[in-house]
Amino acid sequence: MQGHCLCGKIRYEVTPPALSCVTCHCDSCRRQCAAPMTTYFGVRDGQWRWLGDAPKTFNSSPGVERSFCPECGTPISFRSQAMSGVLHLYVATLDDPELLQPTLHVAHEEKLRWLKIDDGLPHCIGPDYTKAQSLP
Repeated sequence: MQGHCLCGKIRYEVTPPALSCVTCHCDSCRRQCAAPMTTYFGVRDGQWRWLGDAPKTFNSSPGVERSFCPECGTPISFRSQAMSGVLHLYVATLDDPELLQPTLHVAHEEKLRWLKIDDGLPHCIGPDYTKAQSLP
């Protein structure tokens, strides 16, 4: 699987399979992506590589690093110390974003009230879905 930013300066390649594919509603993801929610997928270190230039990084909060293209500003990925050894890339940056489908909503407690989603996927509390609990 390959992906890129809007201008094409940042490109990456991933060797499947992805560990997860989730839709996040946390405030930090919303602000970075300027969207009411975003969908990302996780891959282990060693399963991905930059093709050409690497993105710029920004430490958005303690233990969280986000990356973006310095030319066009496209958000590319994030890392969390809570999920070490895993890079999370945004599905919308894939050359074919239809390759992956989310299986879970995370940080559901931060979802915007006006956003109505009826996709039947489970909802979890917190962006670290590895430790989250499902909501009824």
